[in-house]
Amino acid sequence: MKVTIERSALSKALGHVQSVVERRNTIPILSNVLIQAQGAALTLTATDLDIEISEEAPADVADGGATTVSALTLFEIVKRLPEGAQVRLELSPDEGRFQVSAGRSQFALAVLPDEDFPSLTGDDLDVRFSMPTEDLRRLLTKTRFAMSQEETRYYLNGVYFHAHTDDDEPLLRAAATDGHRLARLDAPLPDGAASMPGVIVPRKAIAELSRLLDDAEDHVEIAVSSAKIRFGFGPGRLTSKLIDGSFPDYERVIPKSNANVLRVDTNDFAHAVDRVSTVSADRTRSIKLALEADNLRLTVNNPEAGSALEELSVDYGGEPLEIGFNARYLLDVAQQIDGDTATFKLADPSSPTIIADEEDERALYVLMPLRV
Repeated sequence: MKVTIERSALSKALGHVQSVVERRNTIPILSNVLIQAQGAALTLTATDLDIEISEEAPADVADGGATTVSALTLFEIVKRLPEGAQVRLELSPDEGRFQVSAGRSQFALAVLPDEDFPSLTGDDLDVRFSMPTEDLRRLLTKTRFAMSQEETRYYLNGVYFHAHTDDDEPLLRAAATDGHRLARLDAPLPDGAASMPGVIVPRKAIAELSRLLDDAEDHVEIAVSSAKIRFGFGPGRLTSKLIDGSFPDYERVIPKSNANVLRVDTNDFAHAVDRVSTVSADRTRSIKLALEADNLRLTVNNPEAGSALEELSVDYGGEPLEIGFNARYLLDVAQQIDGDTATFKLADPSSPTIIADEEDERALYVLMPLRV
């Protein structure tokens, strides 16, 4: 292998793929990046056996070939090379070392055989479609905060995607929940996605995909099976195993008849919650909302730290009501509201509350109350 590549192109591609590599590995080759030189491109691939990320970068390939080297070491080397440098990559079969050089800098890295590198790719991804990058980014951004962090409830450790029809409108729906809160978002159903199975994309894949979409083109190519999903964006590709489990019937927890409607200025509400929650207990972060006649009173009583009170003028004409929530959860939802006004639909102190964005009718959030 003998390749010359511009430093920024190599650094960008390495930055995208190496993040999936776990820093501690019992299988040595999983610490490596697979480097393949062919045609006029260098392809870099990294995996942790559950997620695989690969990306092509334009290069001057004098001699093709493939090998694997430490992903982190190569990334740190390239990151420190001068901006605009031409990086020369060379593998000499006789020496068994991967040569990296630029200007007067030279490095020789240990290699492992490319044929031992595991692959997640396959041709069994039968459902294929394309969707706007912005639609996918929105689905991820506005649901990922509600994913569970508890490994025992592994089937909640991701975002659930499925095709859905609402009032005869075909939709691609994303949902995430940790049992205390729920985020549900809709986007137009892409052509070809109607036969898509309901799939749970795991938490780490969601995080990696969210990062990669920042450099994606206008559309993302998606291929799905019952076991894997692949996202293609320009020169890059992410393949992930899916969570093997059944996502709960989340529609059952969405109340249909909450009659007490509260409208608040999103920004004012978030700042008020943030202020009064500074004295809340670290474990529960509980805050009480007391409502009556266009007035909202937010209170926190913590015997160890003290108490806090703040009042807001709101639009509320329902029954007087006191209800408690986790302040962190309220702030997480408030961050997802694009419009100036957030609408709360409440029933009683022990029933789930709906929170909606008046400027985004395809977004819906549900919070379970706390006893305070």
